[in-house]
Amino acid sequence: MMYTVNLSHIQYDGQGLIPAVVQEKSSGKVLMVAYMNEESLRKTIETEETWFYSRSRQCLWHKGETSGHVQRVAAIAVDCDADTLLLQVDQTGAACHTGNISCFFRRLQEFAAKPYTGSVAILSDLQKEIREKKIHPTEKSYTAYLFSAGIDKICKKIGEEAAEVIIAAKNADHVVTDISENGDHLREEVCKESADLLYHLSVLWENAGVTVNDVMAVLEARSHIEGNKKEIGHQDKTF
Repeated sequence: MMYTVNLSHIQYDGQGLIPAVVQEKSSGKVLMVAYMNEESLRKTIETEETWFYSRSRQCLWHKGETSGHVQRVAAIAVDCDADTLLLQVDQTGAACHTGNISCFFRRLQEFAAKPYTGSVAILSDLQKEIREKKIHPTEKSYTAYLFSAGIDKICKKIGEEAAEVIIAAKNADHVVTDISENGDHLREEVCKESADLLYHLSVLWENAGVTVNDVMAVLEARSHIEGNKKEIGHQDKTF
């Protein structure tokens, strides 16, 4: 459950500032971290675009004022101590002055050897790439081919990929406790086939004018309904 607080609860530091973490609404990626004072926060609320306070220049700055890479604010959350803000935004262009989408495009070398487990943010990135191929198709693009072939072809591919996931899962089920190389390979096949299915689902969503966030919103709504039911046979099961 999300509670609310008003501006009078905001706790600024000794310099009258509060850190603001900026997150892309569609993907959940952290784009940047900056500082706000009371005036910049009020201007952010009034304009629904981000305004920050520059500690080096000692003045307010409007994100994207010169570059055009503005941030439209969708939501502002306040942490438990009311001394940090989390802004969810729709980012135009790149958030970082280097041209990267996020300011956090580098990994610390001393920690780089840790295995990377992936992020659901890739689904948002994938849909952006798929949309780009739909708008600007290229001759060798498989995505563009699917759109040109039409909904019947897209649906057929989803059926085929779903079957491949089922086969991979059935094979892996026999070695679920197997730590051998073969067992790892079969589990990897489940991941690969699932990735193929998600890709083709993303193409279908784009073709239908649906975003991944529309789908996530349905899941979130269901998760917030206590005792959300699913009928199986003659019995009701909760979510």
